[in-house]
Amino acid sequence: MIKTLQRRFALSRQGAVDLIKGCLACVAQDISFMLPVGLLYYFVIDMMNGGVNGNRIAFYAVGTLICLCLIFIATRFQYNATYLATYVESGVRRISLAEQLRKIPLSFFGKKDLADLTSSIMSDCAALETAFSHFVPGLAGSLISTTLIGICLFAYDWRMALAAVWVLPIAFAITFFSAHIQEYFQSRLTKADVALEEGVQECIESLQDLKANNAEENYLKELGKKIDAVEKRHIIAELGVAVFVVSSTLILKFGIATVALAGSALLIRGEIDIPLFFMFLLVASRLYAPLEGALQNLAAVISTKTNINRMNEILDQPIQTGTDRVTNKGYDIVFDHVGFAYNTGETVLKDVSFTAKQGEVTALVGPSGGGKTTVSRLAARFWDISKGRITVGGMDISKIEPETLLSLYSIVFQDVTLFNNTIMENIRIGRKDATDEEVIAAARLANCEEFAAKLPDGYHSMIGENGCELSGGERQRISIARAFLKNAPIILLDEATASLDVENETLMQAALSRLIKDKTVLVIAHRMRTVSGADKVVVLSDGTVVEQGTPGELMNTGKIYPHMVKLQMISQNWGI
Repeated sequence: MIKTLQRRFALSRQGAVDLIKGCLACVAQDISFMLPVGLLYYFVIDMMNGGVNGNRIAFYAVGTLICLCLIFIATRFQYNATYLATYVESGVRRISLAEQLRKIPLSFFGKKDLADLTSSIMSDCAALETAFSHFVPGLAGSLISTTLIGICLFAYDWRMALAAVWVLPIAFAITFFSAHIQEYFQSRLTKADVALEEGVQECIESLQDLKANNAEENYLKELGKKIDAVEKRHIIAELGVAVFVVSSTLILKFGIATVALAGSALLIRGEIDIPLFFMFLLVASRLYAPLEGALQNLAAVISTKTNINRMNEILDQPIQTGTDRVTNKGYDIVFDHVGFAYNTGETVLKDVSFTAKQGEVTALVGPSGGGKTTVSRLAARFWDISKGRITVGGMDISKIEPETLLSLYSIVFQDVTLFNNTIMENIRIGRKDATDEEVIAAARLANCEEFAAKLPDGYHSMIGENGCELSGGERQRISIARAFLKNAPIILLDEATASLDVENETLMQAALSRLIKDKTVLVIAHRMRTVSGADKVVVLSDGTVVEQGTPGELMNTGKIYPHMVKLQMISQNWGI
């Protein structure tokens, strides 16, 4: 049962246990609310039999006090078992989603938009938080307590009981039959919400380009259409739920009428007495009130299926696993007949084989879309290959846990990611246990001291979201400083000096020369002057290795490489 709940509602094991506790707590609360009805029933009987004497007054006073205490205890238990437990589970769910995303191969993110994933972690979790604190336990509690009360009613008089409960299966059937319609409306609403979130995010991120091209007005018109679409979908979804819930609630109202009619007929024939008739009227009026809420809860639970499916899509993704013990001998990177295709089926690499040796610089060059970036990412197991084998020092990287493997790598991407923190903490990402002195030493090697000294708080200056307070070259230098601080035996560079001016590029190249000494270096190169200093060049085109060798060898025997050198020389001589 626990595993079924875990799967059905995307819960942790403890969350499933807490959900069961919450349902039982709601049952106890609903039954406690029926206790005063029984007390009132016996009070009416006493009044009809000649009044209430002193002993009976004491009985009812104590009974009332006991009922109040039991209601208080049941309500407190229900609150702790639903609301408090749900908030804890909501935090656990968000963390588990984030942990799952951390372990999923990056190929998954090629199919998902950032706004979609953010919506799953925030909006979907919030929707389930509401469901498990307000809807699911209340629904389960109402169903179980109603069943128990219904059985008790049949023990008194099956005819009156039948008159009271015949509406229940019809009302719930109407709501159940609406499940597919509600799921359809909810999925369309979710798509509209995600489209709006993507539009808002894109608008904020591209505001500079929109202004530069006088495209703000047109873009905002399209964004306005997305806002209208969300409003329309919300109205349709609410209306779709309301039609069935209101219909079900209307059916419930007939229950009181049939109890009154059946009871009157039986009373006239003398087959029941007035106290029993009165009790059934009391119970019926109390029975249907929570069920109206239960029907609304049922509709709300049905509508959460879309949110749960989106979360399960993340949780069901295969994760990258492996041993946390490295067994490499040296740091040569070997691609052995490697093939790779994205989940979409698009083939990116076909039978790629080459060796990047320790102590050498291996440059990856070739036309755009040839597979250079993919090769560098596969070398660090950002994705898992489709066929072939990649080894580091003879160790198959597919058998190594990704975080353990990445401890061997320092990576400098062309697109730098910085955090809204200080320069010091952004560099410390390279090695979290580094002292301030070690961070500053790495920053000096990366030539960060020049711009850090100009800031009000030096290395302790905040640099804004993604380093918005810094220039492109300054951001790049922080990324290089991370690599210096980590000082890993394998270096992956994606044209690390591309954003620097000539003077700083010269300084960085000198610093990088110190960084890469005696290490395995794999560099994605776009500038031929970067390639000229490499020990080996691997030319990739259409996902295959078409040429490889030293720069001198390829200039004499190659075709694509000499052509690229010639084109870049022509572009360098171009002027306005």
